[in-house]
Amino acid sequence: MPDKAMLLFSGGVDSTTCLALAIEKYGMGNVIPLSIRYGQKHEKEILAAESILAHYGIKGVELDLSQVFAYSGCSLLAHSDEAVPESSYAEQLARADGAPVSTYVPFRNGLFLSCAASVALSLGCRRVYYGAHRDDAAGAAYPDCSEDFFRSMDCAVYEGSGRALRLEAPFIDKNKVQVVAEGLRLGVPYELTWSCYQGGERPCGVCGTCIDRRMAFEANGVQDPAQTHDYI
Repeated sequence: MPDKAMLLFSGGVDSTTCLALAIEKYGMGNVIPLSIRYGQKHEKEILAAESILAHYGIKGVELDLSQVFAYSGCSLLAHSDEAVPESSYAEQLARADGAPVSTYVPFRNGLFLSCAASVALSLGCRRVYYGAHRDDAAGAAYPDCSEDFFRSMDCAVYEGSGRALRLEAPFIDKNKVQVVAEGLRLGVPYELTWSCYQGGERPCGVCGTCIDRRMAFEANGVQDPAQTHDYI
């Protein structure tokens, strides 16, 4: 049987680059993207994920875990009254006194990877991919994107699956500039991706992820297609 991989897929830059990388390694028919609703403020990333899967001709799987985060006040969640910060992650961390940023959804990657592991085992996969990278872990902004978290979670999944399943985080030691560089090599349809934490007609350009995204494309000498693409 061919080696199959499941992939946490949000429709953003990192997970779409990870998708293209998994397709290159395992082949189109052996990659299963998993998109998860977690009570986010808008549908833009879900719509982006659907457009990207249509581009590649792949069918994905969806889960709804929104009730798990009903107790969180994270600014990304629909029930939260807290505004999404309009500043870079570095600026946010300078004000956070060592705590994660307000857009950190409590242990989201831990929950997502656990759910993905269960589904992946049921569908005959031997790998679960996700697109965490070094910039997200910097300064403990998103602690569940760190290398220590990845190694610990990989060990737990491996042992808990009867040593049948491993986690893969190909960008865990890379920054977003390197992620975009890899995606440009792979021909990723970045014009279809959505990163912004707001749900407007166009990306806001001022939230932490918009700022990081723009800087990553600029560092690669190309314009971010999000600045010119006509989103639905």
